Amino acid sequence: MAPDFWNDIEVAQKVQQEHGRLQEVVVDWEGRWQELTETDELLEMVIEERDAELELEIANKLEAMAASLARAELECMFSGEHDGNNAIVSIHAGAGGTEAQDWVAILMRMYLRWAEGRGLKTDILDYLAGDEAGTKSVTILFTGRFAYGYLRSELGIHRLVRISPFDASGRRHTSFASVMVMPELDDSINVEIDDKDLRVDTFRSSGAGGQHVNKTDSAIRITHLPTGIVVQCQNERSQHRNKDTAMKMLAAQLYELEKQKKAEQQEGLSGDKKGISWGSQIRSYVLQPYRLIKDHRSDHETGNVDAVLDGNLDPFIKAYLLLGR
Repeated sequence: MAPDFWNDIEVAQKVQQEHGRLQEVVVDWEGRWQELTETDELLEMVIEERDAELELEIANKLEAMAASLARAELECMFSGEHDGNNAIVSIHAGAGGTEAQDWVAILMRMYLRWAEGRGLKTDILDYLAGDEAGTKSVTILFTGRFAYGYLRSELGIHRLVRISPFDASGRRHTSFASVMVMPELDDSINVEIDDKDLRVDTFRSSGAGGQHVNKTDSAIRITHLPTGIVVQCQNERSQHRNKDTAMKMLAAQLYELEKQKKAEQQEGLSGDKKGISWGSQIRSYVLQPYRLIKDHRSDHETGNVDAVLDGNLDPFIKAYLLLGR
């Protein structure tokens, strides 16, 4: 068929997707307005009857409405091309050995807890257990509204300072982990990948006693020879499905690589790649000798370390988005 026909179909699909997204926004605000109306009616009843149970109900409703409005305010900042997409997040241990591998496990838990609070679905696509404890690397797919918009703020090196639970002498250790965040690309983005540029290997899935992945020989590792990018997926029992997911992961990485190259050409950004070690962190999590988490880009900080590690990331995400990046 003529190229114009396919172009028209692509335009129609994009318009339909945008219409669906805007419709979600309208439905959300209509729901909030309905909640406000109901709360106002309850408030009138409380004033008339002085009902303690109704007072508690109103207090709970107001708290829920405040959280909902805060989320809406945050989502108004999403203006990136792929902010509405699902997100693929890979966490890798850096300098620090067992300490760094334990740090990856802590970060994985933090992001899973955050996603649970957001109502996002999570799937562990690939998992490599640590030698003695923790996790060497993990790749997670976050599915849900604005998943990439939220999580793109986490891209970079995360630094942990604490008294090591693996050091009998009780010394303080510094550990690093890298977090890579990519959008899951939809059909509107076409990344050309030549089969001749790929090496595909199958291997037996590994994991912490089957806790994260299956134990069949269906795991897939794909190496993109021109760039050296390696992706792997082992969460499905079907080798075919693992390969499909791995190809999506590869397409996302190649797309991000191309975006980075263009940014460097346009803005003169060169030599910006940093190792997973000292001086390259975007955020520091200090547990000893004091307790403080600080983002080095926005300067946002908090002493409520436990809340953040339990998934309360929104203040850091908002501070990052306010930078306009």
